[in-house]
Amino acid sequence: MSSPNAPDRFNEAQTTYTVRGSEAPDLEAGVAAIRNVVATLPLRPGVYRMQDAKGDVLYVGKARQLKSRVTNYTQFKTLSKRLQRMVSQTRSMTIVTTNNEAEALLLEAQLIKRYRPAYNVLLRDDKSFPFILLRADHDFPRIQKHRGARRAKGNYYGPFASAGSVNNTLNALQKLFLLRSCTDGFFKTRDRPCLLYQIKRCSAPCVGKIDPAGYAELVDDSKSFLAGKATDVQAKLGAEMQQAAEAMDFERATVLRDRLRALTFIQGTQAINAEGVGDADIFALACHEGVMGIQAFFIRGGQNWGHRSFFPAHTADVPQDEVLSQFLMQFYEEVPPAKQVLLDRELPEAELLAQALGEAAGYRVALSVPQRGDRRRLMEQATRNAKEALERRLAESTTQARLLREVAELFDLAEPPARIEVYDNSHIQGTNALGAMVVAGPEGFRKGQYRKFNIKGNEAATDDDFGMMREVFRRRFARQLEENPDRDGDTWPDLVLVDGGRGQLNAAKAVLEDLGIEDVCLVGVAKGPHHGRDGREVFHLADGREFQLPVNSPVLFYLQRLRDEVHRFAIGAHRDKRAKAIGASPLDEVPGIGPARKKALLMHFGTGRAVRNASLADLQQAPGVSAAVAQQVYDFYHAR
Repeated sequence: MSSPNAPDRFNEAQTTYTVRGSEAPDLEAGVAAIRNVVATLPLRPGVYRMQDAKGDVLYVGKARQLKSRVTNYTQFKTLSKRLQRMVSQTRSMTIVTTNNEAEALLLEAQLIKRYRPAYNVLLRDDKSFPFILLRADHDFPRIQKHRGARRAKGNYYGPFASAGSVNNTLNALQKLFLLRSCTDGFFKTRDRPCLLYQIKRCSAPCVGKIDPAGYAELVDDSKSFLAGKATDVQAKLGAEMQQAAEAMDFERATVLRDRLRALTFIQGTQAINAEGVGDADIFALACHEGVMGIQAFFIRGGQNWGHRSFFPAHTADVPQDEVLSQFLMQFYEEVPPAKQVLLDRELPEAELLAQALGEAAGYRVALSVPQRGDRRRLMEQATRNAKEALERRLAESTTQARLLREVAELFDLAEPPARIEVYDNSHIQGTNALGAMVVAGPEGFRKGQYRKFNIKGNEAATDDDFGMMREVFRRRFARQLEENPDRDGDTWPDLVLVDGGRGQLNAAKAVLEDLGIEDVCLVGVAKGPHHGRDGREVFHLADGREFQLPVNSPVLFYLQRLRDEVHRFAIGAHRDKRAKAIGASPLDEVPGIGPARKKALLMHFGTGRAVRNASLADLQQAPGVSAAVAQQVYDFYHAR
């Protein structure tokens, strides 16, 4: 689709018509402003923008004939209350003429996305959708998740409904085809296989465990899988496993067997059986109590690439057909449409929508309502999911549920996080250094899963915050990969918050990349420019973006509570460690000396230093200390 900042692709003529008047809402002033514009409008297709006294855009609309469409707003008695309010605030209009109505429809979607007017139906979730990129600029192509402009050379597969959907597919591809996911820089510096090779998620081309021809074959198989030819891949793997077994190459047969099992498991866990459908986008709308929800399913090559719920804004008093039409145009502003778009209802402007989408995509797009067969079954499932998603949204009444949903929207998570991990470090000039992790979820803080990490200085000095963060993350996630590589259960986080700025975030990010973990949402929480006195923490994202939330935002308060909890836990753990260090005795290091004997020795000699300097005979004379224990204490201090 074209950029929303480039309406000139339509060869439009743009004119702004202004009538000065009171800034306060005034229906007569609004109607007068519109009538002044109508007198000069042509009978041509185009787009109009209604603006208030400040010039802010109130509404963007398209028309087959501008004069006829805009004239309707002067018949205020026939307008809904919503449109009457809009007209009463209108003080000027901007008119853009286009070559045809399809171009007007495309331009309307662009301008709505740019200005986000108060009276237009808005797609709230306008974040870019993820793709899978199989790069073609390396002898051993890398497979990775991709968002944004598609500039890199390679094959793009998508869109996927969510980050979770693309991550699941990437995990499947790693299990099946052992393709590398590391960066080129990491690839060049390896001299031994990484952990992903050990857990059978990579073929280790970096150290020559596979030759270019063998890796190219894996790449071809992955392309077939992503193109919907899973059955062919399954047959090929089965034949190769049989040949390896007959040749008594049982090691290779075992590897092929594991890959075949992974493929079978993936096929069995598809939420939707869309075999034979090909490429299709499926949309169903549900409405209850004035709230509308749209369920989208993405089918590519007969495979389910995920589904997602959308809840457009500004839908009050807007017909359902219009909401769905507006949604589709805004949705496909960034996402290329499938050649089949299946809907749960007939739209009055279906042909116009199909024409506009086809012109933007460069291929024919068909909109249809399935009546029978597999497509009808899929539509029924989408409709049921749309109703259930809307019911869940309406039923979300608890503060925690709303907060987690808003956190998911804020950080582009596939769904509300079930597990949030928050990390912080604590030390005093490098002494008694430790890292802390707290865990939160829908039920609140999970204090039984809090963890402390005594910093050993493996990554850097214990007064180096970045090095400490690297050590904590390496120990935490390397162990997770070893103990639960398939991410079963609830031990893997959906969101990771790091107390600190860009430096701490980059330290944690580098460790995760080294371990081949690229699907964990990582966010740094730093104090604002006034060191948090104004409550405006800065949130740093892994892709380089940063932002602040309004001071009265409930999500900000929730994230601050998470940050404060890890502060409390880290400082408390550090105090305990420091207190133990202050009260520590040299006798604590002596094996076999319990509290009673330690007390007896200290009561007899006075200090730990005196015990260390005592002779064997003096130790044997201490009350409650046997000859064997005295010898053990003496040997500990002197036989070294």
